[in-house]
Amino acid sequence: MKRIAYILPLFLMTACQEVAEYDAQGTFEATEVTLSAESNGKILHFDVNEGDVVQSGVVVGAIDSIQIFQQRKQLIAQQAALLNSRPDKEKQVAAIKQQIATANRELQRVESLLGDGAATSKQRDDIKAQINLLQDQLSATLSTLDKNTSSINNNATALEAQIAALDDMLNKCRIISPINGTVLVKYAQAGELATIGKPLMKVADLSQIYLRAYFTSDQLAHLNLGNEVTVTADFGGDQRYDYKGKVAWISSESEFTPKTIQTKDTRANLVYAVKIAVKNDGRLKVGLSGEVKL
Repeated sequence: MKRIAYILPLFLMTACQEVAEYDAQGTFEATEVTLSAESNGKILHFDVNEGDVVQSGVVVGAIDSIQIFQQRKQLIAQQAALLNSRPDKEKQVAAIKQQIATANRELQRVESLLGDGAATSKQRDDIKAQINLLQDQLSATLSTLDKNTSSINNNATALEAQIAALDDMLNKCRIISPINGTVLVKYAQAGELATIGKPLMKVADLSQIYLRAYFTSDQLAHLNLGNEVTVTADFGGDQRYDYKGKVAWISSESEFTPKTIQTKDTRANLVYAVKIAVKNDGRLKVGLSGEVKL
């Protein structure tokens, strides 16, 4: 009986020390982005594997775009033919302008002769009437040519908009990594049929990782954004490593304590989620358990 009496207080003391080793528990997570297909078609190539590091903006695959490319090629040909059909105004009114210039020279000659009595006023008036008629004809022709040119330009602009839309569709046929990160999951393979909205891969930025830990309301009184804390990553067994962390986000709403989480106050039913930013040295993984010491 004496032996039991000594062991029990020792057990209680050890348990209390274990609880006091940390202020909160949680799991590591990262900023994850699921890339989905933006076009329908066969995946021609998809050159990434799970665990590969990818760079933002880099093409890692492609969806068949031959039909879209052919449509674009046809529209470009139509647009070129349309623009080439625009009338050459100067060429088309050159003859009328030449007639006007000739009539003006004739008018000057008649007016010179009129002063000497070698021409009549009727000759002068007839030439002026002819010039006015030619000027009206020139204005009407230019107006018609301007309308035709404007109509052609409008149609060419409409085709330009269609070409731009196809360019956007062609761009969406390229599989491009949305962020710098590591491929966590690859959902599709080359040769499969992609449809708009179908997930292709999940990428996470593991350079900056977060521990989502849970604190009681009493603990929040001592916790502010930007606070530096000590984060311990638990790799199992005796493998535990400490990291410097900084409080990056504090939930404004409480929630029930997750079943997998233990709090310092075992009686607490409601807790607040807190994200603590930790610079990853390459060992930290998504889903790994961690503890926080304030």
